[in-house]
Amino acid sequence: MLIKENHSILIPVDFSKQSLVAVKQSYNLAKFTNSKIVLMHVSAKSDTEHKTDLEKLAEETRKESGMQVDTINLKGDIYELTDKKAEELGSSLIIIGLDTQVRFRSFMGANTASKFIKNAPCPVITVRSLENKNTCKNIVLPFDMTPESREKVPIVVQLANYYGADIRIISVFSPNDDKYENELLPYLQQIKKFIKEKGVNCTNKSIPSNNVAEAVVDYANKNECDLIVQMNKTDLSIGELFVGAISQKIVDLSNIPVLSINPMKRESLSSGIH
Repeated sequence: MLIKENHSILIPVDFSKQSLVAVKQSYNLAKFTNSKIVLMHVSAKSDTEHKTDLEKLAEETRKESGMQVDTINLKGDIYELTDKKAEELGSSLIIIGLDTQVRFRSFMGANTASKFIKNAPCPVITVRSLENKNTCKNIVLPFDMTPESREKVPIVVQLANYYGADIRIISVFSPNDDKYENELLPYLQQIKKFIKEKGVNCTNKSIPSNNVAEAVVDYANKNECDLIVQMNKTDLSIGELFVGAISQKIVDLSNIPVLSINPMKRESLSSGIH
């Protein structure tokens, strides 16, 4: 899986500080992929609310990014309409700002945010930070032994090549599981070889912890990382007990942008990593 070029990057905008940071975070990716930026405002009241503000933001975005910028104003639920519009536009990426106080259940109820990410037709970057970074020096690649975990390697390599970034592979395992690290080692060696053959520097770290999400976010913060790339299903699981919840929790906890990718069908996997 790769971020497609010559497509569009869809950014839902509610004019919160995080959504405005999300807009600025799109500039480099739009240039790298020659993508159009689409700013979308959704209101529960009217499809004309903030129309003037949105056009003003679009003009600022054109000047700052140097890219083509379109706007969309809709009435309805922002999360349902974001997935729908991304599908209609054939967007290659969604970038969405989430308030620092927002949590999946309290903000959207019934895990609407996780459903939005899970149903997205393309990768989703969630942004909680109030600070925009123009650079990306270190990308965190959480890795386990599931086939899905390997799917994200090509997109991480793509991003690392765009930004000239290093990849930091981390594996989190239960402190009581003495065999896991040894079983994982051949997979890690294969992945590191693949990454280095693509001309990207990478390191790997194993972390014993019973709280996978906290371990990943803590590592990212302590090592000055700029992006976490995760799969949205069985990624990072320590056995079946953790399946499903960890990807949500990483988005919930991380002050660093998180790129979430939905698994591909097994027969469509053609990354060259087996």
